Amino acid sequence: MATNPIDRCWRCQPNWAENRFRLADCALGFGRRATGGKNGRIYVVTDSSDDDVQNPKPGTLRHAVIQKEPVWIVFRRSMVITLQQELIMQGDKTIDGRGARVEIAYGAGITIQFVRNVIIHGIKIHNIKPKDGGMVRDSVDHFGFRTRSDGDGISIFGSQDVWIDHVSLTKCTDGMIDAIQGSTGITISNNHFTDHNKTLLFGATDSATEDKKMQITVAFNHFGKRLVQRMPRCRFGYIHVVNNDYTHWIMYAIGGSSNPTILSQGNRYIAYYPFAKQVTKREKASESEWKKWTWISEGDVFLRDAYFVTSGDQSWTKKHPEVYDKVVAAPGTYVAEMTKFTGIVGCNVGRPC
Repeated sequence: MATNPIDRCWRCQPNWAENRFRLADCALGFGRRATGGKNGRIYVVTDSSDDDVQNPKPGTLRHAVIQKEPVWIVFRRSMVITLQQELIMQGDKTIDGRGARVEIAYGAGITIQFVRNVIIHGIKIHNIKPKDGGMVRDSVDHFGFRTRSDGDGISIFGSQDVWIDHVSLTKCTDGMIDAIQGSTGITISNNHFTDHNKTLLFGATDSATEDKKMQITVAFNHFGKRLVQRMPRCRFGYIHVVNNDYTHWIMYAIGGSSNPTILSQGNRYIAYYPFAKQVTKREKASESEWKKWTWISEGDVFLRDAYFVTSGDQSWTKKHPEVYDKVVAAPGTYVAEMTKFTGIVGCNVGRPC
């Protein structure tokens, strides 16, 4: 069953395993230009080890992501990969976990830094821990010193055209997904988030004005049990939050500082704690200042007394048709159905997913 427009593009195809590249045509939102490793070679990961981060073994995930040419990465079998240091990716890569149960767990997370055109799809990321750093290879012909990592699930740093889809994320030490330092052209869709404090961070500091160009779509995700805040927390930029299901937040769901523009359309917000009913939170600004920030709510559904505090120019999107990410919001009443299959989807060869 496909319940949203991204899934309708590929999930009903019984020959998905013979035509994996089709997935790259299915992205919507600001990350829709990400084609990953489309039309490149298929790289089959056969080895779950990560013993040598300077000279990774062929057949490992680390060896796959450092190749310079376009590569579509798949997995021969189900596996748990414990990364000894950050997995630093080259551009033009797809990590495609369909057909296996692939977990990145109990070690470092994934880093997308100063590259473009990356797709991460169909894996589980959990129990990510900080690492002390050291010499790490980031391409076939270069390695360098890395400082201590924070324990982010996925870190997007100075990168463009990134699509993260059908990933299950839980229990990372710092953020689940961070996008900072001028990253833009990003879609985060069909993911399932649970058991975490700082979920999504867009923009690292209030002085990082390069993030004014940031454009991110957050669509068809389920923000589930035992989440606290940052779904997302935004600085600068333009964020389209569309048709997501928010069923738990302890502090707030959507927050920000430094005048981000946020369009919330067709989401379902269910207040979980009796004292956490407000969806929104502005930080580091007086009321007279944040009232000028453009935060819009259209077609959202609010349950258990949840409420969204709007501000700024409520006709902003009509005045700026050039900022359109190609995602048409459905009414919030459809969200439970649209997000029914978030996270990892069980895919068997020869059958629709």
